[in-house]
Amino acid sequence: MIRGFLLLLWGWIVLWSVHSGRLDLLLRGVFHSLVGVSGLVLAVAGVAVVQRNLDSWDKPRWPWLAAGAMAFLVLLLPPNPSFSDLASTRPQGLPEPPDLAFVLPPEQRTLTEWVRLLRSQPDPDLVDGNPVNISGFVLSRKGQPPQIARLTVRCCLADATPAGLPVDWPQTMTPRVNQWLKIKGKMGVETHLGQRRAIVIPETITPIPRPKRPLEP
Repeated sequence: MIRGFLLLLWGWIVLWSVHSGRLDLLLRGVFHSLVGVSGLVLAVAGVAVVQRNLDSWDKPRWPWLAAGAMAFLVLLLPPNPSFSDLASTRPQGLPEPPDLAFVLPPEQRTLTEWVRLLRSQPDPDLVDGNPVNISGFVLSRKGQPPQIARLTVRCCLADATPAGLPVDWPQTMTPRVNQWLKIKGKMGVETHLGQRRAIVIPETITPIPRPKRPLEP
């Protein structure tokens, strides 16, 4: 019967993780329904095992106790990944989007859309002066100035790829790693290591909470 209660417990944790939004920190939203179905299957299996063993109690075994303890730790310690630490270990290289309309007004482009546009259209002068309205976290890479970035995923954090833009930070501001910011401003052009590149010139920088769904496709 203990096994049945453990299945019920893990099934409930999986379903609750989907409902509470915890999975948004770890997994792309399109896969949440699949995880929810697996949680439902675990819960149904737990009910079946409990009903089959109503008149008998299993002797507790250490693997079951460990599984129960792990379940409670999952409840008590929500995921809190450091996006900057993860992104700093990954090369920048975005997957191709299914559909991207670069005909959108510049101020409506997301950060990842800007990065894709600049890679497909590398002449920075073509976007010089374009208005920018983006949000992301502060990414710090060794030996480089902080960027504003997002993580893109095909499935989950395991395949996450960073997309970042250089920022002309105000001299009075020291960006804090992993802090989420909303930046309004315009695109400018600078020479970096002998090459011209587009850079975000902020007009306003606003700290914001981490978005409910911080991972982008």
